[in-house]
Amino acid sequence: MNTLLDFKKIERISKALGDTYRLKILESVRRQSSECMQCGDIVEMLDLSQSAVSHHIKQLVDADLLIAEKDGRKMRYTLNKDVFAAYSDFIKSYYR
Repeated sequence: MNTLLDFKKIERISKALGDTYRLKILESVRRQSSECMQCGDIVEMLDLSQSAVSHHIKQLVDADLLIAEKDGRKMRYTLNKDVFAAYSDFIKSYYR
């Protein structure tokens, strides 16, 4: 088992990835040239309420798929590439 992930963490990541809006958020952050976004940017892009986007972001942060960084009074979100790589390695281990 990867040192970054235990079964509980894998479960949390899998659940977080099981939602279309969360996948859209991750894809949007990935496509940003700066690879970071603020909640307001995501709200505008997905046409969801701020509270709905905040809920989805919280699930992604709790699963360590997004890294939250304070930028003044706002939060910036970036992909946690180490966790994505570890999760990918875990999935790949089933078909090697």
